Amino acid sequence: MNDEPKKFARWRQDMVERQIIARGVSDPLVIKAMTTVPRHLFVSEAMMDTAYGDFPLPIGEGQTISQPYIIAEMTQSLGLKGSERVLEIGTGSGYQAAILAHIAYKVYTIERNPVLYRQTRQLFDRLKIHNIVTRYSDGTQGWKEQGPFDAIMVTAGGNQIPPPLVEQLAPGGRLVMPVGGHFTQDLIKLTRTDTGFHQENLGGCRFVKLIGQHGWNE
Repeated sequence: MNDEPKKFARWRQDMVERQIIARGVSDPLVIKAMTTVPRHLFVSEAMMDTAYGDFPLPIGEGQTISQPYIIAEMTQSLGLKGSERVLEIGTGSGYQAAILAHIAYKVYTIERNPVLYRQTRQLFDRLKIHNIVTRYSDGTQGWKEQGPFDAIMVTAGGNQIPPPLVEQLAPGGRLVMPVGGHFTQDLIKLTRTDTGFHQENLGGCRFVKLIGQHGWNE
């Protein structure tokens, strides 16, 4: 990234200051990750000059890369400190996984679309992000053999939190997911406590549909 055009570094810093810090994201680890990870490399070449805008962008296959603020907010809500094993459902462009990997010890990410799966695996290799493990599968079933996880992030909206993901959440673990209808959802944070689960509504959002056995039908 040292040889990237200076405009991208400038736009990235402006994105962090105007879109993220100004809206209340204060976790220094999240801010550092958002300042460091080259968002423009996770979109098509034609979209690079708009990669740092305050809006989602299409990445092909009917999927999108979320706006920077939503990514920062979801990441901050997990309360990562650096030692966690994190499960991400919906690799998509790979940008969210890269942000998580910049903070957490290891990230396990699942993608159900074969085209996006191959693209992101190659991109992670090219960027030398070695603490991301990828899988081509139905993310609503989780990754039982690698669990339990300290944190789980679901980057698509469903009408409920898939039961397998709840089961794979470690004691004290946090899960964040958009829950609601086809077009609008609420961002829900679920924390596993000693006595059960605590649920918190972080506000409205809009994500693509979570497809799978424990999600929407395709």
